[in-house]
Amino acid sequence: MTDFATTKAQFQLPAGMIYLDGNSLGPLPRATAARVAQTVEAEWGDLLITAWNKAAWMDKPMRVGDRIARLIGAEAGHVVMGDTLSIKVYQALASCLEMNPTRKVILSDTGNFPSDLYMAEGLCRTLGNGYTLKTVAPEDVLDAIDDSVAVTMITEVDYRTGRRHDMAAITARAHQHGALTIWDLAHSAGAFQVELAKCNADFAVGCTYKYLNSGPGGPAFIYVAPRHADTARPALSGWQGHAAPFAFDLDYRPATGAERMRVGTPPILQLAALEASLDIWDTVDMQDLRAASLKLQDQYIAGIEAACPSLTLATPRNHQDRGSQVSFRHPEGYAIMQAMIARGVIGDFRAPDIIRCGFTPLFIDAADVEKAIKIIADIMQNNLWDRPDYKTRAKVT
Repeated sequence: MTDFATTKAQFQLPAGMIYLDGNSLGPLPRATAARVAQTVEAEWGDLLITAWNKAAWMDKPMRVGDRIARLIGAEAGHVVMGDTLSIKVYQALASCLEMNPTRKVILSDTGNFPSDLYMAEGLCRTLGNGYTLKTVAPEDVLDAIDDSVAVTMITEVDYRTGRRHDMAAITARAHQHGALTIWDLAHSAGAFQVELAKCNADFAVGCTYKYLNSGPGGPAFIYVAPRHADTARPALSGWQGHAAPFAFDLDYRPATGAERMRVGTPPILQLAALEASLDIWDTVDMQDLRAASLKLQDQYIAGIEAACPSLTLATPRNHQDRGSQVSFRHPEGYAIMQAMIARGVIGDFRAPDIIRCGFTPLFIDAADVEKAIKIIADIMQNNLWDRPDYKTRAKVT
């Protein structure tokens, strides 16, 4: 059994704070500062440019990718790190459209994170010639897959409600109709065991600054299924994805396998921070994680519904239909969240009315949840959120 008391002790958490926002920005592992300092001082400082070879900096995108592969059910050698999630979405979309040239429809859903939709819209504008993004309600995705769809682009867990799509069913339906699949794992990787290979997914992308605790601006990753790894052409032909980067050829030749999806110089300091977090993840059994997370979520749902009847549950009740966050709705959701934050319960707000909290047992336990429920109950029962300063929107919500 995973010892979650031990994992909690490995995170720097301010005294008295109940941090329920690891689904948006993971907390700082205690080992991160020293790991980054070592990279800065002993590698960059002492080795300078020789660190690319002596400290194996050039290999980090694939080596770290293999450590994430375990958490997302991917084959070794088929996850590569680097760049941002939006760039990886663009790469995957462009590759899929080129691989399915007789079709011009990208299918997504209205619950998808807007950035993914923006990237799809931008690519369609660039390509012109009838390419289009089609969005349907999340519950209608399966029925909307037909022979016109080139690729489905779905975020497995809805960033607002926590609703979880059925990856296996959607992937099977897409393949039945000749479509490819892209899965955004931003709210899945580190939330529960993802099964990319078992579900026969084509591509997947994700970020690492949420559940994987790599820090703000942490690098993204992309997965390419083995059957596509040597044929998918990267639309962003960066020098790091070249077959021989230091041959300095004037013509682009893609590297073999998923490594061709590398673009620019890897973010070595952010990868060092991620490695410190992955050291913790190496001690975690994903089945233990899922069971503990669901238990915390159920505790929170029961407590809030009993004490705060004006809050409406937005997250599915069935375990198989949700990720690792719980969302409640209220017309004054923003003000309520500000009141919670003022009392040391850190979650976040998502427009128009979502009060969102994440439950990762790596650093959250039942005592934390009990305290959070009592504080939220006090806020709601005594209308403590009804203050002008709590209703003034900040730049980041």
